[in-house]
Amino acid sequence: MVAFSFSFPATAWALTGFGPWTSTGLRGALAGALAAICLASVRAPLPRLADLRGLAAVAAGCVVGFPLLTSLALTTSSTSHSAIVIGVLPLATAAFSSWITGRNQPRAFWVAALAGAALVVGFALSQNHGLPTLGDAYLAAAVLVCGAGYAEGGRLSAHMPGWQVIAWGLVAGLPCMVAVSAVALAAEPAHPTGKAVFGLAYVTLVSQFGGFVVWYWGMARAGVARASQLQLAQPLMTLGWSATLMGERVPPSMPAVAVLVLACVVATQHAGRPSAPATADPAGEACGMPLESVRG
Repeated sequence: MVAFSFSFPATAWALTGFGPWTSTGLRGALAGALAAICLASVRAPLPRLADLRGLAAVAAGCVVGFPLLTSLALTTSSTSHSAIVIGVLPLATAAFSSWITGRNQPRAFWVAALAGAALVVGFALSQNHGLPTLGDAYLAAAVLVCGAGYAEGGRLSAHMPGWQVIAWGLVAGLPCMVAVSAVALAAEPAHPTGKAVFGLAYVTLVSQFGGFVVWYWGMARAGVARASQLQLAQPLMTLGWSATLMGERVPPSMPAVAVLVLACVVATQHAGRPSAPATADPAGEACGMPLESVRG
């Protein structure tokens, strides 16, 4: 969560020297090349056929869709506003996880998750006179595709090392990212300043690869739905980065919203256990993993 909290400021820095399509293509292509080297160095086994659907969701949502849509959003919206809108991502991830695994969270969990999402959405709209923008539309689409990618990645991490989940997702998206980079570099002017290069390096090494290694590892052990709610605090951390490093104005109501959102996070973590699906998965229980992240 800490690693991802700086993703939007870093993306904004990258956009000062590269266009949105160029920065998206380069971060995916460079991270994909690094992932391929890492997989080859340890002679990682090829994914099972049953895992290809999940890896496709990781590639489409986390490698291609989310980086591109958020980059496009940041060309019209501030990092602080964008971070708050993305605050509904934990709810989307939990919903996708319940749909994929067939295990539903208790009512108290959903009440707290919905309350947290409502707080961040209400806060975002209050900063824009209650009207959504084009950037908000990009961010809403980003939430949907990334929520699916997070849920599938967390499920796969129950029987695959977390770093291999994102690595194979990056390799799957590598041809697309190379093609996007080639076309975008010819169409969008590039001005690679030090700040732009640093931003691109951060989103490549941390946001696109390193952060996911720890994130999927944690979701596999804590459960996808519950771990995802910790991200409710991420937009508030991003607001801190935006204020201290980018000079953006932080609304005076933010501290109160922060306290309420954190209360919702605590509530989701103390809700009861999720209900079991119709057919239990003894293999998942035997491994000691949260069953919700193993089924599918």
